[in-house]
Amino acid sequence: MNNTFPIKRNSLLFAPMEGITDEAYRLAVMNTFPEWDLFSTDFLRVPTEGSFSKKFILEHFGKTAYTNLDLRNKTAFQILANEKGNTPLACQQIENLGFKHLDLNLGCPSKRVNQHLGGAYLLSDLKSLQKIIKDIRTNYPHHFTVKMRIGYRDDSNFLDCIKLFENEGVDAITIHGRTRDQLYKGIADWKYIKMATKATSIPIIGNGDIWTVADIENIFDYTNCHSIMLGRGALKTPWLAPLFKKQKSHNKDDLFEIRKKKIPLYFSSLKEEYSKKCSQDALILKRFKSFSRNIFDDFPQNEIVKRKFMRSKNLEEFEEYLDFFCK
Repeated sequence: MNNTFPIKRNSLLFAPMEGITDEAYRLAVMNTFPEWDLFSTDFLRVPTEGSFSKKFILEHFGKTAYTNLDLRNKTAFQILANEKGNTPLACQQIENLGFKHLDLNLGCPSKRVNQHLGGAYLLSDLKSLQKIIKDIRTNYPHHFTVKMRIGYRDDSNFLDCIKLFENEGVDAITIHGRTRDQLYKGIADWKYIKMATKATSIPIIGNGDIWTVADIENIFDYTNCHSIMLGRGALKTPWLAPLFKKQKSHNKDDLFEIRKKKIPLYFSSLKEEYSKKCSQDALILKRFKSFSRNIFDDFPQNEIVKRKFMRSKNLEEFEEYLDFFCK
């Protein structure tokens, strides 16, 4: 176990999101909004047979981010495992490539992932969970964190999981305040984050329904968590980290004007990075649409606005709508 957790207190972490946080996306956000303290890959599934090739691991992480040591060290490598996975070998391969922060996904609510006894399912099977944690801690000597929900069906194992992680040498725990079965329904319950900060001495990272600067301030004040991680809130407002860190008060009109200025900058940076990976505008447009689920929520008649972007027939039309709605 590493005794020194490398992330300073009150940090803002950009959450791993499957199908979103590939290398091009991370580079675009890192370059445009560098105030985020840590990023993460989306998860890599540990195979039950065989092993990864070096090329496969590097392609998943991204070769540009890998060759830049500062970017590599600002990015956690997330894995998804189950009890049958060849976790020891996967950890050794990741460690041998020089990655200094490994994160285990224990929060994925995907039906398919949980049917294969991974993700949030493991919160209901402490024996399997302990084996996986031991496998990782034994074979990976650097910073090791987990990202969890408060439970699978319910919260009955919550504190047992926290103690298990502490006893097995996990360096920090990110907690999303919902069970797997809740998916994203209702409001994330931050009381579990507060409960965890009192139950363990290792850093707790709060997560769930953090959309605004006020939400950031409130979760820090209420839970006394070490840091926070934002998923959907970061996807809606990728410039939320600089907004918080500049500590400047903004009213609703100010925030909308900032949004109109930042959105074109954000998509311009995304286009620049994805164009390096793909020459087909249709594929870049598909990515743009996947990033647009919440970003236009604060616009007047937001459903109409969002529909325009989602129904764009080509990249040029999408960009024309950016010029029109963000002028």
